[in-house]
Amino acid sequence: MASTPASASVEKLDLDPAFALHRGGKIEIRSTVPVRDADDLSLAYTPGVARVCTAIAETPALVHDYTWVSRVVAVVSDGTAVLGLGDIGPSAAMPVMEGKALLFKEFANVDAVPLCLDCTDVDALVETVVRLAPSFGGINLEDISAPRCFEIEARLRDLLDIPVFHDDQHGTAIVVLAALQNAARLTGRPLGDLRAVVAGAGASGVAVTRILLEAGIGDIAVSDSKGMIYEGREGLNPFKEALARDTNRAGHTGSTEEALADADVFVGLSGSTVSEQAIASMAKDAIVFALSNPTPEVHPEVAARHASVVATGRSDFPNQINNVLAFPGVFRGALDVRASTITENMKVAAAGALAGVVGDDLAPAYVIPSPFDDRVAPAVTAAVAAQARADGVARI
Repeated sequence: MASTPASASVEKLDLDPAFALHRGGKIEIRSTVPVRDADDLSLAYTPGVARVCTAIAETPALVHDYTWVSRVVAVVSDGTAVLGLGDIGPSAAMPVMEGKALLFKEFANVDAVPLCLDCTDVDALVETVVRLAPSFGGINLEDISAPRCFEIEARLRDLLDIPVFHDDQHGTAIVVLAALQNAARLTGRPLGDLRAVVAGAGASGVAVTRILLEAGIGDIAVSDSKGMIYEGREGLNPFKEALARDTNRAGHTGSTEEALADADVFVGLSGSTVSEQAIASMAKDAIVFALSNPTPEVHPEVAARHASVVATGRSDFPNQINNVLAFPGVFRGALDVRASTITENMKVAAAGALAGVVGDDLAPAYVIPSPFDDRVAPAVTAAVAAQARADGVARI
């Protein structure tokens, strides 16, 4: 039978290995118990299931013991800020969310369900997630545009008693902190002696800045498309106003490149470009994290002419800052102790554990481990679980 135009188009797409791999989706649900005969069926479903339902109705906490809730995460997106693709909508975002669920399972044995929501209104999105939450042990927000993502996460954290984690913010922040801790160790300086400049005040830029402040960075200033953020600058939204209050003690008011003069650290999360001259103006033993993908703010080979440590978001250069180093272990640790939230201390602990995996092998081209290092997820998991208990948010 001749191919229809639609099927011919699909066959052509399948010649691309990326399309071939994604055909039919990348994840599935499988049963964990056998259903071999009537006895098995009567236990897995009616009438046996009624006894379990009744017990949970009487003691709701039993849902964590007798369903999958305590080990499953919802990966939630509205498709408004997907990878480097921008606002492509929920359907087009599904391959990314499936991929996220795949990584949860592969790297930390966490089951995850991709949920791409056809709503962008903040109130509607928050309400939808709250109504879905009883089916999950945690919520991973993904690819939601800023500044909406800040409000959405904050409101969900207030409304839910399960971990809510926006990976574009906190996953990036954890890995950046881990790499910076090791880069500082390599160059013989404590974080408190470093002055950093962050280019980009979106989701990742704000979160990186916040975690570096929490970890004790000496000084840090943030720029957006209009230049440095500082108190008194007109037109700042509430999130940038808060940044202005908490950062930029040196009072930089010009461009990112001007602020880089004599700075110790550059973290690029903006998609902009930074000249070689600006990198050359940084302090001795400079640390450059040019993390925009696919094109870093400055080419790594150019940055390496002037910096002691260079990292990117790409897999074809050393020191890849990859969120998969963080989020699987963070959720595994939180789920293992049935944490009610993910605290700032838990994020910092995750970064410390991740940095510790490098150990004595520390080198300019190795300040952060590979995602395929099988020590990563267990180390992060243990640190997060221990810190949850220390912070009093663990329930077992």
